[in-house]
Amino acid sequence: MLRTALRNVLAHKARLLMTVLAVMLGVAFVSGTLVFTNTISDAYQKSSAKGFDQVDVAVEPDYPDDGRDDLGKDPELSQALLDKAAKAPGAESAIGVVTGFTAIADKDGKLIGGGFQSQGGNYWGDKDPRYPLKDGKAPSGKDEVAIDAETAKRAGYKVGDTVRLSVDGPVLTPTVTAVFTTDDGNVAAGGSLALFDTATAQQLFHKSGAYGEIDVKAAPGTSQTALQASLEKVLPQDLTSTTTGQELADDQAEMIEAEMSGLKTGLLVFAGIALFVGTFIIANTFTMLVAQRTKELALLRAVGASRKQVTRSVLLEAFLVGTVAAVTGLLAGIGIGAGLRGLMGLLDATVPAGPLVVTPGTVGTSFAVGILITMLAAWLPGRRAARIPPVAAMSSVHATATTKSLVLRNTLGALVAAAGVTVVLYATTMNGSDGQAPMGFGAALLIVGVFILTPLLSRPLIAGAAPVLRIFGVSGKLARQNSVRNPRRTAATASALMIGLTLITGMTVMAGSLQKGIDKMATSALKADYVVSMANFNDLSPDVEKKLARTDGVTTISALRDAPARIDGDTEYVTGVKGSAIGELTDLKVDNGAFAVSRTQAVVDDDTAKDHGWKAGSTFSVSYEDGKKQQLTVAGVYEGNQMIRGIMVDIATLAPNQANPGDAQVMLKTSGGTSDATKDKLEKALGNNPAVKVQDKQDVSNEIAQMFTLMLNMLYGLLAMAVLVAVLGVINTLAMSVFERSQEIGMLRAIGLDRKGIKRMVRLESLVISLFGGVLGVGLGVFFGWAAGELAGARMPTYELVLPWDRMAVFLLLAAVVGVLAALWPARRAARLNMLSAIKAE
Repeated sequence: MLRTALRNVLAHKARLLMTVLAVMLGVAFVSGTLVFTNTISDAYQKSSAKGFDQVDVAVEPDYPDDGRDDLGKDPELSQALLDKAAKAPGAESAIGVVTGFTAIADKDGKLIGGGFQSQGGNYWGDKDPRYPLKDGKAPSGKDEVAIDAETAKRAGYKVGDTVRLSVDGPVLTPTVTAVFTTDDGNVAAGGSLALFDTATAQQLFHKSGAYGEIDVKAAPGTSQTALQASLEKVLPQDLTSTTTGQELADDQAEMIEAEMSGLKTGLLVFAGIALFVGTFIIANTFTMLVAQRTKELALLRAVGASRKQVTRSVLLEAFLVGTVAAVTGLLAGIGIGAGLRGLMGLLDATVPAGPLVVTPGTVGTSFAVGILITMLAAWLPGRRAARIPPVAAMSSVHATATTKSLVLRNTLGALVAAAGVTVVLYATTMNGSDGQAPMGFGAALLIVGVFILTPLLSRPLIAGAAPVLRIFGVSGKLARQNSVRNPRRTAATASALMIGLTLITGMTVMAGSLQKGIDKMATSALKADYVVSMANFNDLSPDVEKKLARTDGVTTISALRDAPARIDGDTEYVTGVKGSAIGELTDLKVDNGAFAVSRTQAVVDDDTAKDHGWKAGSTFSVSYEDGKKQQLTVAGVYEGNQMIRGIMVDIATLAPNQANPGDAQVMLKTSGGTSDATKDKLEKALGNNPAVKVQDKQDVSNEIAQMFTLMLNMLYGLLAMAVLVAVLGVINTLAMSVFERSQEIGMLRAIGLDRKGIKRMVRLESLVISLFGGVLGVGLGVFFGWAAGELAGARMPTYELVLPWDRMAVFLLLAAVVGVLAALWPARRAARLNMLSAIKAE
């Protein structure tokens, strides 16, 4: 039996190659994902560990443990605490650390880094051990700055150049006095780092002579844990907490691992989809392989082979195919991992340097996936073939499915599909994340149910194409008959394409519908011509509003300032607005009362009012961050949305109670409305600041649309793998179908059908099967897109279902193209068959 299995594998090299390719693609996707994420994670972890070389113990501020609530104000470390830490037994030196957002513009005025990775800090003294100087001298005063070597290289800056940067709004133009090297993870990831002298950093980052962290270096011979114990004795435990450098490095490594796990999980989901599609193809392939060898297997049974031996011979073939695919897939996956890392570099997503990481786990997973998936897919066809009686098998090449088995299959499929539809519809009635798990479970049930029912669905749907196929004469008629001759094989082939198009269509429908809802929200909720905010979503300096208010053409303006406060014993955020202007800048539907904000009146969104039991005329007490209290009256309750919600109070009431005020955004109207000239005027008034965004309503909508577009493009790219596997499945099915029908094709040639007719027949058959899968995929995708959109849009009153007819047409066209391309080789092979040899073939 071993020799028989080996001979069967090697006797059909083309079929072997197609099956190996189907498995290999799935394995390559999985192994490539693991190699890529392990490589990036390892590089970041090693980089973060280097970043803590100069830190033996870090002292951080801690909230006092006396039950007080400081309303979100960041605790700070004083100079006195720094002096105590520096003099602690076992301490060699101590450095006060100040950090904050700092946007650096390149020479074209564009932001360097990714916004969130644009950081600033302090350079300690004349020689900071954390940042070795590559060139120049330490910065001193407001007009001097040091920048990291990677940023200097990317932007073309050198010592002596003037650089434009922003901390919280206003543009600064200091001189670069130094370029330094660093192991900072943000810089390694493509961000930027600007350093000021300590006094300047404290002023810019609102630390008022204090620090956000104290890094202590241990004296020679003192361990990190001993230094930590020493610091805990001299520092107040209710105001500070200590962490060793090793713990910081470990925590950073865990954080990186957690962040990478999300990316890894997302990529593995698509790898799983590719494998899921590949499983159908492999099962289909082995079903046809076994069907073609039914007589051969029956002869083995007749000469003494048992059912188990026949099944084992098929599984052995699958094991050999899976092993070859696993090896080649692993090698291809390593190449994919390296390519993805290089692609990140091309997209300016810089990652730390490091070797390509191929772990034993990656190797083991690749072999497990390749071998187990193939053997599981081959087990059922092998078991089915072994159960056919030898005499019946030798008298007929094909064992037709019994009526009982078809009724059982269709009944099971209908029940599973109905259960899936029921669960999906139930999930749409749930709120937010609570419905995600039922939605996913229901979707899986429905896909499985439709897959089981696909042979039943294939006949009426393919029959619908008969009028079109008649145009092609005999070739069209034969193509339709061939498509429905073996419904199970047709179903398995079409299902591979169906799954990929289901996911693509569903995501497109959902994204387009959500985008439409966001467009309506931006249009309906805002009357303002422009919204100004920071690129990294940090707070703007109050000076931004003042500068804009003085700009020619600005008629109405209001900042939106979020601030913590205590209400009914809990900490909540209130939004300060200019009461006299906010009504002209927003268009929010008022359910109760009037939209009026003044020193004693506030408006609240409907969710907040419901939580507190408020209505128009209700009063409540608010305690601001400086401890002062005020009694406010609810003037009105409005319908909140994702853009505007919460408790709005007058900014004139809020501002005196804030130590370091900052605005989330500024909304304004201009006399001339929106135009490129007006936008340029506003940006110029702010010094063409790279960190500040000036957006009209369309810009806001487009920015959100870019997020959806980027997400969709990534998903399209990943799902292309599933479609590619499906293409191989169609090629595989047609090629084996041509081999199976060699005698029939030879007879058709003998009675007058020419080679062009044979090619046309195979192509049309492929086209019909592909379009069948495409129609099912688009139909299911629309249903899933609607259901997922209903779930996601439950909290978006402006949500509206949008069917992207143009894209759905493109998806069906893609299915047709898949069918045409997949038929090229099988059609050529069928046309080149020698009619006499084919007629004599068994």
